[in-house]
Amino acid sequence: MDPVEMSLCWRLIFILSCCIWQTHAWHVPGVTPNEFKVGDPLEVRAVKLISSKTQLPFRYYDLDFCPPKTKLEFVAENIDDNEGVRYSYGFKLGVRLADVHYIYNHLRFRLQYNTVDKYVLLPSLSPYFSNMHRFVGFEVEPMSISETHLLMEEGNVCKRPTDPVPLSNWKAIDENTKTLQFSYEVVWESSPIRWASRLDIILKSQGGQVHWFSIINSLVIVIFLTTVISMILVRTLRRDIAKYNRDDDAEDILEESGWKLVHGDVFRPPRYVRLLTALFGSGLQIFCMVFVTILFATLGMLSPTARGTIMTAAIFTYVFMGLFPGYYAGRMYKTMRGLRWKSTAIMTGMLFPTLMLVIGFVLNGFILYKRSSAAVPFTTMLAIIALWLGVSLPLVFTGFYFGYRKRAYELPVRTNQIPRAVPQPKFHQNLFITCVTYFRLMVCSKCLVSLPSLTHLPGLSSRTLLAGALPFGAVFIEVFFVYMALWESRFYYLFGFLFAVFIILIICCAQVAIVITYFQLCNEDYRWWWRTFITSGGPAIYLLVYSVFYYWTKLNITQFVPTVVYFGYTSLMVITFWILTGTIGFAATFNFLRYIYAAIKID
Repeated sequence: MDPVEMSLCWRLIFILSCCIWQTHAWHVPGVTPNEFKVGDPLEVRAVKLISSKTQLPFRYYDLDFCPPKTKLEFVAENIDDNEGVRYSYGFKLGVRLADVHYIYNHLRFRLQYNTVDKYVLLPSLSPYFSNMHRFVGFEVEPMSISETHLLMEEGNVCKRPTDPVPLSNWKAIDENTKTLQFSYEVVWESSPIRWASRLDIILKSQGGQVHWFSIINSLVIVIFLTTVISMILVRTLRRDIAKYNRDDDAEDILEESGWKLVHGDVFRPPRYVRLLTALFGSGLQIFCMVFVTILFATLGMLSPTARGTIMTAAIFTYVFMGLFPGYYAGRMYKTMRGLRWKSTAIMTGMLFPTLMLVIGFVLNGFILYKRSSAAVPFTTMLAIIALWLGVSLPLVFTGFYFGYRKRAYELPVRTNQIPRAVPQPKFHQNLFITCVTYFRLMVCSKCLVSLPSLTHLPGLSSRTLLAGALPFGAVFIEVFFVYMALWESRFYYLFGFLFAVFIILIICCAQVAIVITYFQLCNEDYRWWWRTFITSGGPAIYLLVYSVFYYWTKLNITQFVPTVVYFGYTSLMVITFWILTGTIGFAATFNFLRYIYAAIKID
């Protein structure tokens, strides 16, 4: 290396080392600014056209617009429909009101640019960075003008009249009109906004106060549930454990409370162990995918300008996260005394993806029938299947193998050979009385002490509704904004709020599952495995109800195929949400039971 260049390198290293504690930098992968000089051609690209009545996007040139002579090359296929094409010759805009067509035929494109201000270390590079510009804003203002006011100049260029008609003064088109002239103008504006801050106007218009209200509302629910759990663990549970550990009042204790009575059956393996293990492993994999994807988005590693990156990141995260869920599913299967570990491992790796792909193939067929650009290409489908069978399934199987070879989770009590008879539950209370009693039990410590003699929880469906109300209430507002982003093309990039709400959802699901299971054990019903998983997935029921409500009140879908697509995607989200929340509650309850039964003395 030349001595001058060596000296320059060492100077650069020294400068960076001196500034390391004074500056910080942040880089968003895959997003680099495009710089232009005066006179450089500017290509406008159209992505898709979508209607609120169909919710199915179409490529720009699938409609009757004139395509340019050249097309965009090297377009990668992906599962998103944002495939860019070159745009030319303008486009029609209009509206139909009361069976009358109104149209505005002039567009004003306002392009905002910022001059690049770079610190150049080498003087020889300064000419390259001078007079470089970056676009930081883009606005379109439609208007109507009379064709008689167009002033044609040389080169087929028309001069805009000085009296454009505002949108409020639209005039109906005469039926005898055979031709209409369309025109546009471009206005260049220098802007002080820097390229890194170009999205601030969007990010600051997302209703931050509403999101803060959502966080506060969720925290109130968490504090409420935490208080209930504390009352159970600190007062009732500790008191029970202290009594159980005395040998002199054993008979009185057995009559007073019932959760110790089922210690010989509480860890008895449930029915359909393989299916429960597969759901548990699938839920762990979904949990890892959601957690990592939202975390990366919160850290700014998934850019809002690159549409489809979140979906792509979620798929790759799910595929490559199969090792750890498989490991814990294998250990859980061994704990439940399962023997057919190979078929169970395959079921764990195939259950959720198979369900998603089957529903996805059916929906994709409907979308292809409508010739929408939202249809996933066949090659992309093959790529997803290859990732699933070639990467995800082997990782799940490998993790399951090592998990099954490890020791089972240590259980604090032994299981009796003969199952204990489960008392017949009392269903004389209706759901309203049960809910009121349930609320009193959670807020009144005196009632908690005499819990088993006061009431029985309702049946499985009622328990599921009760268990799902509070967790869904904690995430309801964020679900509203996410649905607006999915179905109304709104911009959503407040992933910090989404990450906080997801953590709150985890806490709520875990706490509700623990409370529900504790009540069930106090009623001497040890069949908690499946009931805990199902009732913990209760928020999915509310998500389904809200999806139906959103369809009838917010969307203007009028056709059959878009309706099928909407409810098809809704079913995918509801199933995923049920498995996710069910797994969270199941894992929390399993560890809770291991803790409380390890704290008492068993003869």
